[in-house]
Amino acid sequence: MIVKMTQLNKGDFKKANEGFFVSGRIIPKYENEIWTYTEEIFTEPYYKEYEDEEIDISYIDEPDKAVFLYYDDKNCVGQIKLCINWNGYALIEDIAVAKDWRQKGIGTILLQKAIEWAIQNNLAGVMLETQDVNISACRFYAKNNFVIGGVDNMLYSTFQTAHEKAVFWYYKF
Repeated sequence: MIVKMTQLNKGDFKKANEGFFVSGRIIPKYENEIWTYTEEIFTEPYYKEYEDEEIDISYIDEPDKAVFLYYDDKNCVGQIKLCINWNGYALIEDIAVAKDWRQKGIGTILLQKAIEWAIQNNLAGVMLETQDVNISACRFYAKNNFVIGGVDNMLYSTFQTAHEKAVFWYYKF
């Protein structure tokens, strides 16, 4: 069941945020105005976690922002955080599914909710950014008909993750 985040359930924000193993990277290629990619599998996978962030309560009250939480019974096992971006797309700022609940269709249901929200807000589509080393996420977005719209090799250049490239994915209506 998907529920919009409210004051009552905001404590469930980030419960689904768990790390993952990095097993490789995608290698995007832009040719003839079309993005494609190949995959490089690493010989030594490593574990990656994202820092937890505090919830901005404006996502509860402002109509151009939303967080949707996915519950199995009373347990929050997934979430998607989005807003209206300056370019007329819904920007997925975060999507997470708890480790034990991955590969069960919850991520796809959350993406569908984001698409529904974008349509209700008369937007051009949905966009998001992930890293080239999040190969499972890249495969997931491609499987759900998102296409690469660009790559930024400088976005993480001042962080420990400087070797990572930002990959921007789009689902255009």
